[in-house]
Amino acid sequence: MALESDFGATNGDWASSAPNLQKNLSLLSPDQIEDAKMLLEMGQTHLFEVWSELGVDDQEKKGFFQQVTKLNKSYPKGLAAYIQNARRLLADSKEGRNPFDGFKPSVPSGETLKFGDTKFDEFEKVGVKEAHNAAFVLVAGGLGERLGYNGIKLALPSECTTSRSFLQHYVESILALQESSCRLNEDHRQIPLVIMTSDDTDKSTQDLLRDHNNFGMIDGQVVFLKQEKVACLDDNDARLAKDPHNSYRIQTKPHGHGDVHSLLKSSGLLDKWHDSGLKWVLFFQDTNGLLFKAIPASLGVSSEKRYDVNSLAVSRKAKEAIGGITKLTHTDGRTMVINVEYNQLDPLLRATGYADGDVNCETGYSPFPGNINQLILKLDSYIEELNKTEGAIPEFVNPKYKDSSKTSFKSSTRLECMMQDYPKTLSPSARVGFTVMDTWLAYAPVKNNPEDAAKVPKGNPYHSATSGEMAIYRANSKILQEADCKIADPVIEEFNGQEVEVWPRIVWEPKWALTFADVKEKVHGHCSISQRSTLVIKGRNVAIEDLTLDGTLIISSAEGAEDAKVTTVRGKIQNKGFILEKVDKSETSEIARIRGFRIKEVEKKEVIYSKPENFHFKS
Repeated sequence: MALESDFGATNGDWASSAPNLQKNLSLLSPDQIEDAKMLLEMGQTHLFEVWSELGVDDQEKKGFFQQVTKLNKSYPKGLAAYIQNARRLLADSKEGRNPFDGFKPSVPSGETLKFGDTKFDEFEKVGVKEAHNAAFVLVAGGLGERLGYNGIKLALPSECTTSRSFLQHYVESILALQESSCRLNEDHRQIPLVIMTSDDTDKSTQDLLRDHNNFGMIDGQVVFLKQEKVACLDDNDARLAKDPHNSYRIQTKPHGHGDVHSLLKSSGLLDKWHDSGLKWVLFFQDTNGLLFKAIPASLGVSSEKRYDVNSLAVSRKAKEAIGGITKLTHTDGRTMVINVEYNQLDPLLRATGYADGDVNCETGYSPFPGNINQLILKLDSYIEELNKTEGAIPEFVNPKYKDSSKTSFKSSTRLECMMQDYPKTLSPSARVGFTVMDTWLAYAPVKNNPEDAAKVPKGNPYHSATSGEMAIYRANSKILQEADCKIADPVIEEFNGQEVEVWPRIVWEPKWALTFADVKEKVHGHCSISQRSTLVIKGRNVAIEDLTLDGTLIISSAEGAEDAKVTTVRGKIQNKGFILEKVDKSETSEIARIRGFRIKEVEKKEVIYSKPENFHFKS
């Protein structure tokens, strides 16, 4: 009890506003005493109103301050700064202040690429060579509950023909890029992968990698950074919300994927990468099965244009539910190039002299490219910026008010931040641009459940597991078309209330072809594939030549055959193939149910090669 009496002698009645806390001071360490003072100074006396007498619930009280310590450490400049920022943002929200007040939008400068043309090919070649100087950061804090899937989103199959998960696809794509880049540079540098997880996803993500031997990555090549949550807020005075299930805990919620910047800063990884000679950091999210088709060329753009920030983008229709990359110029001369959310862009344009708001231009698309949350940052300028900001990203708050008085909330809120808002803190001298890709090549996220997707207005993207899978088949079919293969036209079918184009189910592993140059090198002669066909290529050194496919063909390499010379498959193959079998809501398989179909194997031709061979199939 000496500590309590010492406090009484040296600090007077500093805790008198919270008598229940004052009775329990002897439980606290000196650091916890400082945290208690901070909470009282920040107007958080309500947190201690129901604290019991000393000797009752003492472990819960200690647990409370352990949580406070954690909240302090996980937020740049601590919990007091969080409360101060919350009060400022809540005041702005209550007053209805426009975050873009004083800014005028315009179309920024960037690079627009068309798949398959000379410029695309050149940037892709530069990007592959530069890839050994890059690190990848996967933002993966989410569960699949919103999709109707009981697991982490990274474990979802990107497509069901091979059932390769999103995580497997991403890792194998990075390894294919690593192999090609190291071959060009004549070195053996490993490309690092960082995965930002959350309490919800950390164990499952690590288990998924461990159970599959990291999908081929070596030990230490993958690093995990776990995102912590932030305190919830009960009112406009930023009083911290108590956990509804435990009055000795503060309620917490996710802060947003913008935390990835502060986590990278505090981890020390950025300096380690810089010291090892890396130049780029590429950020991507967890359920876009197409994005690695766009990464090599986009990295090439960053390298050639010397961009500090390169936002990957796609053409967007006016008012489409996807943010627009926009240059904002303030009346005081400040400028920045950032993502403006779709529901803010149209009113911002109308308020600044654009009478028609967000409209399509002569190309049939909005002049403001659609942001797909894929960033390429130059490492040295990124480190310099984070040294100034400690990785803090401009935040926002979105309280749901009970009524128009805006004096109370329907439920607690919290501050949030977004990864793509990083450029907001940059100086006007920073080189910030974008790379626009064909949507069919670069963007097919899986984020909506079947019910929500079915409600999407006709003509707008569904962004569901159904559309995401079909987009992979479409992209691979169109790539082969560009390589002079004859690919049958798609048919329109409906699954889970969504009308989608069904192309031939063409899938290949990243090691077979990561770039368009790889595809052109391995596809020869007059090849044709019917609409009902399935083609799966699992080996690296496989060529197809004068192949006519009407059915299912699977080409695989046997163990130890990866360094063999090219195996060529040619001729005519016809069989009953695989069919898409529709399922309804009663389907027990989550994977099939959220897609609205399962793949039924009826008949197939499978080629497994263990040495260079020529497989010539005759009708």
